[in-house]
Amino acid sequence: MLDLTINPQGLESAVACAREKNIIIPTLEQMCHPETIPAAIREKLGSVGLWDLNPLNLFRITWKNEPAVSGGKYAGVNHIELPSSLTGVPARIVMLVGKWFPTGAHKVGAAFGCLAPRLVTGQFDPRKQKAVWPSTGNYCRGGAYDSNLLGCESIAILPEGMSQERFDWLAAVAGETIKTPGSESNVKEIFDKCWELRKSGDDIMIFNQFDDMGNYLWHYTVTGRAMVELIEQLTDDADKRFKGVVLSTGSGGTLASGDYLKQQYAHVKVAACEALQCPTLLNNGFGAHRIEGIGDKHVPWVHNVRNTDMVIAVDDEVPMNLIRLFNEPAGVAALKEHGVPAEIADNLHLLGISSVANMISAVKFAKYYELGEDDVVLSVATDSMEMYQSRLAELTAEKGAYDEQDAAYSRGMLAATTIDNMEELGYYDRKRIHNLKYYTWIEQQGMAFADIQAQWYDEHYWENIQRLAPEVDKLIDAFNAKTGLLEG
Repeated sequence: MLDLTINPQGLESAVACAREKNIIIPTLEQMCHPETIPAAIREKLGSVGLWDLNPLNLFRITWKNEPAVSGGKYAGVNHIELPSSLTGVPARIVMLVGKWFPTGAHKVGAAFGCLAPRLVTGQFDPRKQKAVWPSTGNYCRGGAYDSNLLGCESIAILPEGMSQERFDWLAAVAGETIKTPGSESNVKEIFDKCWELRKSGDDIMIFNQFDDMGNYLWHYTVTGRAMVELIEQLTDDADKRFKGVVLSTGSGGTLASGDYLKQQYAHVKVAACEALQCPTLLNNGFGAHRIEGIGDKHVPWVHNVRNTDMVIAVDDEVPMNLIRLFNEPAGVAALKEHGVPAEIADNLHLLGISSVANMISAVKFAKYYELGEDDVVLSVATDSMEMYQSRLAELTAEKGAYDEQDAAYSRGMLAATTIDNMEELGYYDRKRIHNLKYYTWIEQQGMAFADIQAQWYDEHYWENIQRLAPEVDKLIDAFNAKTGLLEG
């Protein structure tokens, strides 16, 4: 559960730090409705770059940033609708776009969701404690970014096999970067490093996205509401035409938006996707894969499995081919030649590797349920290709320059997408997946057995977390009042 207990001494120190650094904390409500942000703050953003290490950019942790690298204000929910000329299915596949968050990925929102409650309660003292951000990539970037704004020391933990761009970026922002063995699938090694740091005697606080309900609460509140707003723009008949949301597992946080969606549209299905090379949910499986942006071999503590209707596994060879199709000149030209509108083909760089995996999963979902042209499926483009240019270079070195023949092969791979490696989940299928949490979280990470039981059997467990959003906002308002910065 999300602890909102006040630590008076820590709170006093955190307030002093925020006052010194000129930091005003945005509320979750403001992230949902940025038009409610004070006009003076909105005006100042006109001269601030999206990735600048400027405290004002905390107010850009929203799905509604104007798509601009500098000086942008606010607009509608950032998204891209993929045409059937690309996807091969008549259904409308629409993806929320994460590129227009600070750091270029929505994970900065999840990091805020974990950090803000502990900051405004005084549980985390940015003057004394180091903030530790365990991740497979973008989350630790978001955490290091938020920490930098606060002027506190940060430790980013991520597997050594992640893209070089991540490490280059962290070198300039994070206080320390720790590389753990392996790649996307090696989450336990990250957790092991966290235990090592706990035992070191250093004054640290670990913000673990995989078990921190601040991650869940942020996505439930901010991403879920953004999705509902978008759906209402896309169709006048959401109760009939909105069919589902398809999201990669990762930390499990984004799947919390599915809980919000089901409360608005009871018929909507929530599908969780993962790499076929590491089919943890599908087959209790394990292995290594290349879909950067998702972590495997465990079920995240924050994943409400009771609300998951389907599991979809994607062969990592498909997104690794499609990122070339979507980003190499020969690939983009081929897409245009075969009917993909130029405004779409020229913007497919908005989809990073895990985003393309999400897209493929949405196509499989649409084919499985034989969806029609009026039906809508939502997914998320967590990040863009900005952090994966080195992967394109590696693929070129391995396979040679990308040409028309390669583009034809990639297009054929997309067209050949089938409904294999999918499973609709019944009650006991869900319970099987939920039970996998035991081995990671009870045996290894020390969670309480009563809590894993409550997650499954207590009908109010998840609702009790969801109801905390207004309480967190009240604490943020009180924190800002103590700094006095809104009055200046």
